[in-house]
Order: sequence, then structure tokens, then C-alpha cells
Amino acid sequence: MKKKYILLSVGVAVVALSLIQSCATIPKNVTAVKNFQKDKYLGKWYEIARLDYRFERNLDNATAEYSLNDDGTIKVINKGYNYKKNEWKSVKGKAKFVGLENEGNLKVSFFGPFYAGYNVVKVDDDYQNALVYGGSTKYIWILSRHKEITKQVKEEFLAKAKRDGYDLTDLIWVKHDKD
Repeated sequence: MKKKYILLSVGVAVVALSLIQSCATIPKNVTAVKNFQKDKYLGKWYEIARLDYRFERNLDNATAEYSLNDDGTIKVINKGYNYKKNEWKSVKGKAKFVGLENEGNLKVSFFGPFYAGYNVVKVDDDYQNALVYGGSTKYIWILSRHKEITKQVKEEFLAKAKRDGYDLTDLIWVKHDKD
């Protein structure tokens, strides 16, 4: 009986580990940015658009701020204003590169040992606009250093996302207060 319990426990642990690792993937047939420059990516980004999910539901004025931790990981602070509850919401996390640091393939964690895919799949040369995918086609973000993007950038990012298999019907365009 004890042997069965041990085998069952090991089996459950292996499945759990597999699930955790599968969350830190990139969508099928998609590649992250090559020649990614971490230092240029650090700093504040405005969330321009996203597919909604429960952690960001009802958030406007959403931003993400990235800085280096002492251990080489990236500190992540996501912030937004919940317009239904009339309150600011903020969460801290960390991101790590899945492979080489010159590829935009990362994983991010806000809840202990659980990581999710964070894949920079397109970024302009001066790191002003970025298209980011999660580990599946349920997660997408358009980010910018500014509260608005040009029509050209919008069309380019949306076309890429559609080619990569994203259904953008429910894409949310985030509202930002004017300065």
C-alpha cells in the first residue's frame, strides 16, 4: 500500500511539473524575437490592447514596468485601474529567459513557482512598440512606450496576430487617461 502511495505521489508530481512547464511555452509555429535586447526592453510600457482574462478584468490605465533584479531576473510590476471597483490594482512578479537572453522567449511568475509564457514576438527597432504572446493563443498584449500607437503599427501587429492563429474578436483596447 505504501509503495502505491509513493508511486501515485511521484506520478502526480510529474504531471504537475509537466503542466507548470507547459505554461511557459510559446504558441505553435510562432518564434520569439531574435537579437532581443533586454536592456532596451526594460522600463515602462503602456498596455494598448489585450485579450481579457481574470487578472486584468475591468482594468484601464494598465502598465507594465520592467527592471533588473540583482540575480539577473527581470522584476515585473503590472498596474491598472479597476474602473468598476474604483481602485488601483498592482501585482509584482519576475521574468526569466527560457533559453538564450538574446531571444524574446521568457516565462513570468506572479504566484510562486508557477510560470506562464511571455513571448516578445515583434518589437520595433527602437523598442517603442511590442507584440507579446502568452503560452497559447488565449493571451496577447500590444504594448507601447506611449499611450497610443499609430494606425500602421496597429495594422501590422493585428495582421501578424491573425496569421499566428489569434482570434481578435474580443480584443480589448485599453483606455488611458490623458496627461
